[in-house]
Amino acid sequence: MLSHLAMVSAAENLTAITWAHAVNNQALLDATLASDIDMIEADIVLGHLVSDLDGPLLPVMGHPPANTSDISLQGFLTQILEHNRRNSQSMKGVKLDFKSTEVFTGSLAMLSDIWASMDYPVWLNADIIRGPVDNTGTQPVDPNVFLSSCRRFPSAVLSIGWTTRWGPDFTEGSYTESQIALMRTSIRNNAISSSSHPITFPVRAGIAAQSLPQLSQLMRDFAQTNTVTLTIWSSENDHVDVEKLRALIFSVGVDKVYVDVPKDLLDQLDLGTNSAKRLFPFTLLGLALMILALFVSKSH
Repeated sequence: MLSHLAMVSAAENLTAITWAHAVNNQALLDATLASDIDMIEADIVLGHLVSDLDGPLLPVMGHPPANTSDISLQGFLTQILEHNRRNSQSMKGVKLDFKSTEVFTGSLAMLSDIWASMDYPVWLNADIIRGPVDNTGTQPVDPNVFLSSCRRFPSAVLSIGWTTRWGPDFTEGSYTESQIALMRTSIRNNAISSSSHPITFPVRAGIAAQSLPQLSQLMRDFAQTNTVTLTIWSSENDHVDVEKLRALIFSVGVDKVYVDVPKDLLDQLDLGTNSAKRLFPFTLLGLALMILALFVSKSH
């Protein structure tokens, strides 16, 4: 039987795609490859293998501040490639989250060598714009370096987002018009809007829930030139207005939204796996937010 990854088309419910998040060590990779997960998300930093701490810096799997790992990017990609060759009916897709400009540029030669063999979904992800809420502690990946270099991988999904500052004590914040404008400009300046690349905007659940008009407009800006989706993600214990987030998901459409969030939040969202049953479960709040988004669109 085919996996969700193979079965779900652009006309169906993308929220049914399942995710393994932060698969940054060998044990997690082994467990994920043995599971029925559809997409493997992992972080890449410039660092060392624990087996060779005195060796040269290289791309390894890890999330800052960690800079050592028991698996390199090359080992990670090779294992997924070999798994998919052996399991053509249940392939895994992969989302590579590059945490710095340096590790991304340091990975390009390796990606180029293996790219033609990766006949499954590969997402190239980076936070390329400084974003909410007053985020000054994380340096974005250079947008021009990232987007111009990604053009050499025409089948890649470009997953491009904003650095964020959020948590259980945050209740107010949104993706602002200026932050949206910087993303729009970066895409256009690097000719991504004239390429065939699908674009997904990874947005943090608690902030995205309060940003329906801004995100809806950004998606409309590129809907005629690129396949555009949102990927909603969340850290454990993030504050999220569940009702507003559901309104965002159903306003944008379950055929245009991936959901990579902790299980407790996913359960609260109650999205189901059958889009036909849940295309119009709007509350009054959801309907009001949809009308607001349409009003903002017409005013531009």
